[in-house]
Amino acid sequence: MSRRPLVLIKGAGDLATGCAVRLVRSGFAVVMTEIGAPTAVRRTVAFSEAVHDGTVAVEGVRARLAASPAEARRIARSGDAAVLVDPQGRARTALAPAAVVDARMAKVNLGTATGEAPVVIGLGPGFTAGRDVDAVIETNRGHGLGSVILEGQAEPNTGVPGEIGGHGAERLLRAPAAGRLRALRAIGDRLEAGALIGEVEGQPVTSRIAGVLRGLLRDGSVVGAGQKIGDVDPRARPEHCFTVSDKARSVAGGVLEAILHFRVRAAAEARVSNSRSRS
Repeated sequence: MSRRPLVLIKGAGDLATGCAVRLVRSGFAVVMTEIGAPTAVRRTVAFSEAVHDGTVAVEGVRARLAASPAEARRIARSGDAAVLVDPQGRARTALAPAAVVDARMAKVNLGTATGEAPVVIGLGPGFTAGRDVDAVIETNRGHGLGSVILEGQAEPNTGVPGEIGGHGAERLLRAPAAGRLRALRAIGDRLEAGALIGEVEGQPVTSRIAGVLRGLLRDGSVVGAGQKIGDVDPRARPEHCFTVSDKARSVAGGVLEAILHFRVRAAAEARVSNSRSRS
């Protein structure tokens, strides 16, 4: 069985999944932790769907649901990504990962700290490199997307979605009321402006722009008023709904760079220490 270095990723949404795909392909073993009822919008490219379906694949990389940390380790060592329901983060001690990546995109630090692993990385705002994590990866669209920050923070959360195809906030779908979502369209469907996508407690959810339905919560999901429940891609390329996004791919590159940076640095420090001990 391969002795791949193990990376623990907190969260299994679309950004986390982009990171997992790149890390698995780069020779790392990956375990992802999730809550019992994931709320990823871009479900077709989110390993969190393994919580519901048991197995899911994205770009040829497979993720499997694990029932325990021991099973998660076996799955990860086999070359698949493992998904473990562990909202309290209890599995980390048993897994003893080489690196931890907080990819929950909560915009605040939910408790991740240096010392959880030899390398600890946070995605986006809410983390401070050099204090609570070793590195922060920029997640804001723009020139800095995917960059590795070794001191300080990522750009602050603006609350304004990044533009895609010239559209920002209007590409998002939000629940018009609290209640249960009834989905009437599927991810990948082409939409005209004003198209009916679903309803919550009898109130319609419609698209404000034309494009392709890129993300939508599961039919029957319980949502809060104003909650993001989907998004429309004005570039209107259905195939984009089923592959890792440009943003997730950039962030994943930053995660891989950060892990390798610290591993190379640790190896160099070990060589210097060994040389001094022999002299």
